[in-house]
Amino acid sequence: MHHLVQAAILAGMATSACAVIAAGALPQAVGPAIDRPALAGAHPERSVLLGAALAGKRIVVVGERGIILCSDDGGVNWTQSKSPVSVTLTSVRFANEKAGWAAGHGGTILATQDGGKTWVRQLDGVRAAKLLLAQAVAQGSERAIKDAQRLVADGADKPFLDLHFFDERRGLAVGAYNLAFLTGDGGVTWVPLSGLLDNPQAMHLYAVRARGTTVVIAGEQGLVLLSGDGGATFRRIETPYSGTFFTAEILHDGAIWLGGLRGNVWRSADAGGNWQAMHGQSNAPTGASITASTVASDGMLLLGSQSGQTLQANSESLRLRPGAPVGPVTGLLPLPDGRLLTLTLRGATVQAASDKGSQHP
Repeated sequence: MHHLVQAAILAGMATSACAVIAAGALPQAVGPAIDRPALAGAHPERSVLLGAALAGKRIVVVGERGIILCSDDGGVNWTQSKSPVSVTLTSVRFANEKAGWAAGHGGTILATQDGGKTWVRQLDGVRAAKLLLAQAVAQGSERAIKDAQRLVADGADKPFLDLHFFDERRGLAVGAYNLAFLTGDGGVTWVPLSGLLDNPQAMHLYAVRARGTTVVIAGEQGLVLLSGDGGATFRRIETPYSGTFFTAEILHDGAIWLGGLRGNVWRSADAGGNWQAMHGQSNAPTGASITASTVASDGMLLLGSQSGQTLQANSESLRLRPGAPVGPVTGLLPLPDGRLLTLTLRGATVQAASDKGSQHP
């Protein structure tokens, strides 16, 4: 399964496990898609969608082929924004109702200052590789120089898989093969962070989450990196599970949650010192990979699975939320009215707050 996940990432399908596993494709070069604006589609809301965020009350989602969609009516109607790239976008975040960023394949990072209506490219894989090479040369590390030279030769074919912004200026982006960059000026400049991470085998970094000064990065083969100083430094955390983690969350009480392959969900209440395996109640699936997560406004942790189901968690167990499976879940976003936007390989679904029904835009 690990090789299938890796192959699908390079094929440009998705960041989340369900999309990755469903793709089953061989690696392909990104090519000129990084320089080609996304095409307008008749029904882009039915595309593979991978990331969602709120820009004030507006919903902004991103997905395959550079698609960026906005909804101002709670997910009933969607408008496609102009995107400067045709590569798959995997994640989107907003610092406020205007300033936002999207990341994806080809080492792409886009930025908006008008709530998602228009976007500009801030970083791509070619520039990212050159920045890594310059840093390696400055540090004088022969191994780092060789690795960076290889990235330069490969071109823009390494994806960012997630990003987080603390505010309008400071943000982190992580991705495949230990790709990690930090900005302190809203993305005008990006600084390589990869060399500061204890990841000598260059495992994929699937998720980055932060709360206060605590930052967690979750990745391939059980990799977990933790920062207590807002991302200035990271240390590697050991967990009882050596399989891949696709998502992570930090709750209001400081507990760190990880979700990954084969339904593995782990919780630590002491900054990674000890871990508790979270098991579902009798009606909760145990074998489907956890591929998405979010924290609702009431503090409840929600998890999405490859089987298309949504679970909610507390410190004791996992519970399956009512409702029919919607297809492999690629993203979750709580809406201001209490409903839940669920992203899948077939578009977006809005679940009612009561969990008794759903509607498809």
